[in-house]
Parts: sequence; structure tokens; C-alpha cells
Amino acid sequence: MTDFPRPSSPAADKNSQTFAVLVWIGTIFFTFIPALIVYLLKKDDAFLQEHAKEALNWAITMLLLTLIGQILAIVLVGFLLIGIMFVAQLIFCIMGAVKASNGQPCVLPFNIRLIK
Repeated sequence: MTDFPRPSSPAADKNSQTFAVLVWIGTIFFTFIPALIVYLLKKDDAFLQEHAKEALNWAITMLLLTLIGQILAIVLVGFLLIGIMFVAQLIFCIMGAVKASNGQPCVLPFNIRLIK
């Protein structure tokens, strides 16, 4: 059995891990605001930048899907999409917080990567 290479992640200290967890938990409640603040203010911490970029990209993806869901709500399909997005928001942000607390990189599926 071959091991697939894991994405390289910069070393993280406990302070960086705590901030990254707070970014992911804040993304659940405040969408892109916590990730944007950390992305702009903590340029010197590579681990934190990686998680802030991923959380920011996830928040942008969710905002775009929410817009599409609101438009589709006219034909009642959007309500289902909005419900699915709410559950996905909770699951993926918790996954990101767990990976951040373990000091691992987080790469979410279905994420539009606008910020690289």
C-alpha cells in the first residue's frame, strides 16, 4: 500500500492553532469577516495564513451558493439548496477547526479557490 503525499504545512505553535480554530468557528457565525481579518493582519504566520485563506475561500463559496439558492427559491428548489448549504457550512467548518487544532492543513472539497 502506497502512502499519498500529504500537503506540506508550515509548523504551527499553539497560539497559531488557537487562532485558526477561532477563524473556523467564527466562519460559522460571521461568514468571511474573521477569516478576512486574520488574513489581512497575520501575514507573518504561514499556518494561520493557510487556514485563513481556506476559510475565506469557503465563506466566499457559501455566499455565492446562498445567492444562487435565494434566486432559486422563487421556484422552491432554492429552499432545499439553502438547507443543504447550512448543514455543509457546519460540517466543513467543524472539520476545519478540528484539523487546525491538530496542526494539520485543511483542504475542503467543493471549495472555489479564489484566494491563493
